[in-house]
Amino acid sequence: MTVEKLIEILNDIQQHKSETQTLEIKCAAKGCPRKLFDTLSSFSNQDDGGIIIFGVDEDNDFQETGVYDPQDLQKKVNSQCFQMQPVVRPLFTVAEKDGKIFVSAEIPSVDLSERPCYYKGVGRIKGSYIRSGDSDEPMTEYEIYSYEAFRKKYQDDIRTVPRATMKTIDTQMLEAYVKKLKEGKPNLSNLSDDTICELMSITRDGVLTLTAVMLFCPYPQAFFPGFSIIAMVIPGTEMGETGDLDERFTDNERIEGTIPQMLETALQFVKRNMRHHTIIDPDTGRRADRTDYPLTAVREAILNALVHRDYSMHTEAMSVQLIMFDDRIEIWSPGGIYGRIKADQLGKVQPDTRNPVLALALEVMGITENRYSGIPTIRREMAGYGLKEPEFSDERGSFKVCFRKELESKEPSRQTQEERPGDHDLLLFCITPRTKKEICEFLGLNSTSYAIQKYVMPLVEEDRIRMSMPDKPKSPKQLFFTNRSLLNES
Repeated sequence: MTVEKLIEILNDIQQHKSETQTLEIKCAAKGCPRKLFDTLSSFSNQDDGGIIIFGVDEDNDFQETGVYDPQDLQKKVNSQCFQMQPVVRPLFTVAEKDGKIFVSAEIPSVDLSERPCYYKGVGRIKGSYIRSGDSDEPMTEYEIYSYEAFRKKYQDDIRTVPRATMKTIDTQMLEAYVKKLKEGKPNLSNLSDDTICELMSITRDGVLTLTAVMLFCPYPQAFFPGFSIIAMVIPGTEMGETGDLDERFTDNERIEGTIPQMLETALQFVKRNMRHHTIIDPDTGRRADRTDYPLTAVREAILNALVHRDYSMHTEAMSVQLIMFDDRIEIWSPGGIYGRIKADQLGKVQPDTRNPVLALALEVMGITENRYSGIPTIRREMAGYGLKEPEFSDERGSFKVCFRKELESKEPSRQTQEERPGDHDLLLFCITPRTKKEICEFLGLNSTSYAIQKYVMPLVEEDRIRMSMPDKPKSPKQLFFTNRSLLNES
């Protein structure tokens, strides 16, 4: 860093009076801060590294105090850097401003293969930190493990499951998979099925692997209850919001089974909780059906979450989460981005693969292409729908995909008419005022709150159905009736 750059940073500190993700401020007016280990660790463990500025008192409105002795300060900071593993090599800059001396220490990023950088005095578990905003936070045991897993190339998808036996596997599914493996592979076809299973990591020393359990066991959750999908629909835009009937979820399901089964069930969950639109082209008058989100993109995101999630013992209690809000869908998978790739590089460069055996098996089964085409497909499908770019984020041990949709207008459009299955029949049924229970029974549903939220309230918003007590929407005596004027117009 140049002296001019350090002066510029000092001026920015006075203007913004805050620390940042890559900037830490220390006073050092009367001596070297004794404990820099947390910041040295957290800056070393992030890709952009960080800068420590000495000579500004954060606790006294960021007053510029200067440092007590720039030479001694550098010596003592270096001493603390030598107590880190691996050793931190700071780059110092000294500058004078308004008659006071300031020192900066640029902390370089440690290579991914050497992380986490930690303070040797307390060890790797207690001495590893990560930067979160303007603070240094202790790394979780899983975050520490994830670095080790990448460095040592652990393959949790082929760890053995001692409790699983051939009696717990659908042998017909396994035989069909082995048959597909043999297709077009004469050398493999000459081997016995048991040998093929060993070679392809379905078994290891005769013991079934996690991949075998997740693909061929009728109920994998008997061994791993957390390796499932928690799907929910939130009546609002933030977790914790409730609907008109005080319900926290308008739909809620734990999705279990093999990976292909969970993928299909999760898609069905999304389909039944998305609105279906009929789009009328103003030029041609042709009608086309459209869902809130492109199903191909949703499928790819769910599949990626199931294939590339972390399957280590550290995440056995963590499920993939599929959360539908009024304005977006979020899909969370345990385990952050694997390897060196960053979120903004997804779909642009070939990534490391966390679960290569599982990914290959699903390719053989025809579930996935395994050609790193999932993210480009998601982007293309969202663009084709005219929706915002999908958002990908790596958030401390989990990976999130977010699809956003435009908030629908409360006013019905002449060219875009909301058409949900059964709307017309429901409008006819409600010509006679109906109770919530009557509507629920008419729709053949078990949940009254779900029936009202999913099928009735959208029609209320469009003024196609009205309430007998609009000021008391949650009243048990509420009746719903069709707006006949709009019905006659249609």
